[in-house]
Amino acid sequence: MGLRQWDVVNGSQIKLIGAIIIILRFRAMQNKSDLIEAIDDILPQTQCGLCGFKGCRPYATTIAHEGEAIDRCPPGGIEVLHRLANLMHIDSKPMQANFKPKPAMQAKIREDECIGCTKCIQACPVDAIIGSAKQMHVVLSDECTGCELCVAPCPVDCIDMLTLAMPSYDPAQAKRRYEARQLRLGPKSTATTPKQIDNKVPSLAERQAAIREALQRAKQKGQA
Repeated sequence: MGLRQWDVVNGSQIKLIGAIIIILRFRAMQNKSDLIEAIDDILPQTQCGLCGFKGCRPYATTIAHEGEAIDRCPPGGIEVLHRLANLMHIDSKPMQANFKPKPAMQAKIREDECIGCTKCIQACPVDAIIGSAKQMHVVLSDECTGCELCVAPCPVDCIDMLTLAMPSYDPAQAKRRYEARQLRLGPKSTATTPKQIDNKVPSLAERQAAIREALQRAKQKGQA
């Protein structure tokens, strides 16, 4: 084989190898995308931020891309932990000792105390609170995910969190409402990359402490 013929063959092989690499990378991206979808479908769609991320989708994305721990979803409980472990082929038993599930909850506004400030409406990630400025607000019980994000912003502490035997919302519907809200709020809210991590998201203990303080203030106000 002549030198020119070798150059032609060698060049063709290089192009073929390059094409194969591109195809493999594309398939890897598709596999990651499928994995993100699978993880997101398992998560409870409370969008509460207790995992340290701004919603279930960013958490799912970071699990898939960076191997984030799968035991950061208290609302999902042991069931979600087991399902994620099975999907990721991880042994969940060592994680169960320190895992503290969060019970299903639902927000309820004490309507006679509501001043119509709309702060809870702005905080709700799934648009489960309706009302308008200076008008009474109401929680849509079948849509509330129990995320508790509406409690802290309320200036008059008129929101109670009720513990339920089981969730009252449909996760698939909650996911659709969350995505619709993110789309309405603009591009910055629809980003689903790991950059959406918010280190300032309060932990479960901090959230519970804030709620206890709010309830204490409401109790003191009632006794006044």
